[in-house]
Amino acid sequence: MITLHCLFPSSISYSFEVILWCDVQLTQDAAGICFPYLTLNNSTGIPQSYETSTYSVNGVPISGHFTIDFTLKGLANVYLTQGIYSRSNAFDGISPLLTVESVFLQNSPPGFWLNIQHDAFFSSHNLSMRTFVLGVSKTVIISYISSPEVKFLQGIAKAFAATKTKIIFRFLGQSLLEPTTNQTYGSLLQNLTFIKTFASGILVPKTYIWPVDSGNYLQRHTSVVTDAHTAGLQVFGADFSNDNVLAYNYSYNPVAEYLSVIDNGEFCVDGVLSDFPITPSEAIDDLLDTDVDLVFHTTECYAHLGENASVQANALVISHNGASGDYPGCTDIAYAQAIADGADVIDCNVQMSKDGVPFCLSSINLIASTTIAQSTFSTLETRISQLQRNHGIFSFSLTWSEIQGLTPAISNPYANFLLYRNPLFKNAGKLMSLSDFLALAQNATTISGVLVNIENALYLAEVQGLGVTDAVLNALQKAGYSNKTAKKVLIQSYDRSVLEKFKGKNYELVWDY
Repeated sequence: MITLHCLFPSSISYSFEVILWCDVQLTQDAAGICFPYLTLNNSTGIPQSYETSTYSVNGVPISGHFTIDFTLKGLANVYLTQGIYSRSNAFDGISPLLTVESVFLQNSPPGFWLNIQHDAFFSSHNLSMRTFVLGVSKTVIISYISSPEVKFLQGIAKAFAATKTKIIFRFLGQSLLEPTTNQTYGSLLQNLTFIKTFASGILVPKTYIWPVDSGNYLQRHTSVVTDAHTAGLQVFGADFSNDNVLAYNYSYNPVAEYLSVIDNGEFCVDGVLSDFPITPSEAIDDLLDTDVDLVFHTTECYAHLGENASVQANALVISHNGASGDYPGCTDIAYAQAIADGADVIDCNVQMSKDGVPFCLSSINLIASTTIAQSTFSTLETRISQLQRNHGIFSFSLTWSEIQGLTPAISNPYANFLLYRNPLFKNAGKLMSLSDFLALAQNATTISGVLVNIENALYLAEVQGLGVTDAVLNALQKAGYSNKTAKKVLIQSYDRSVLEKFKGKNYELVWDY
């Protein structure tokens, strides 16, 4: 858990601290352990030969190895494992189950948060979570106590009224019933004045703040944060995880998701619950250093230097086919987004049309970046071993006018893992000629230059009779880039003979080896 302190609106400042979170479960002998679930089946290596039980949890029958079926001593040889199987199992079996006291004493955290998820369940089995929390508070400094159960928090609030411990009501899914009031969490959200009678804050799923539609795009933010602050309640966001599904608006950037709740100009949550606390920490660090240029301080970038060397290098941000993670690569909209995103240099992989027009596209094979395979040009598919192993439809088979009529297609390199890029705009934008690309860059005041990549020059010249190198030189000259006062031009190629033709001119050469 990262807790924040934000000041709005005239002067925005941030400070933060990391709070250690513990989901508390009780054992048969009333010992409290830090573990995320009532059952031990997931996230431990408990032997499957152990007898399982079936209990009702909030009216739902659940089977498994419950913590209440074992004494603390009986769990001495049960070790933790990674319960989310897409994450590394390298640390499985290293750490035993730990009591609340052990977690606190071993880590000496700046703050300690106890989450009591199932008080009603433990009470139905003659185990008192209230008694445990009051007892452990004598030896452990508790900063926050949260629960999704109203009755538990009402019963414990008075005991901590004179302390610094904050009581937090945890909201679950809006359609779910809160077990002690028989009201949905959605209806309780409409009565924050009632919540204020026993709690000083609320913990809500991130979708309470930024809802998403059925297509996984953000809707307008709700007023839950401002409403809670108006009621005198702090607000903490939950369910943040780098490897969880993010709304497409965040471009798979978890930092952007955190910033959406702490730096949107309208509201700021008081904390976030994250599986990856380093990410919100870095996001906040970025806010604290907004006026500082991006600088590398690492010997990894300069492996030839001694370990104690101090080196600073300005990072140059170069786009890859424009903002090709958000829009089809090398389109007008992809380049515009790359410029808006703060790229220093935008790039163009130069391809040649049948009638000798140089244009920007990620590959000489049009199938890779357009929907040409579903068009009437599909009959042009062929295999050219000098260019690639597989069949393709190549740029020099169509005129520039025909290529302009193609529909661009966004790249989805991880589609096998069901990770898709911005499907709402998967065919957006228009392909750009090199001359249009250079004009766009020339008029963009925030970028410092362009990178022009030249591939397949020898094949194009000898087999197709197309001089891509000369076409690039002519386009640069016509666009005014040969002038020393123009923007920086980087010429990239794996072909040294191509780079030779640009020597002695006002261009920087980049060998793509």
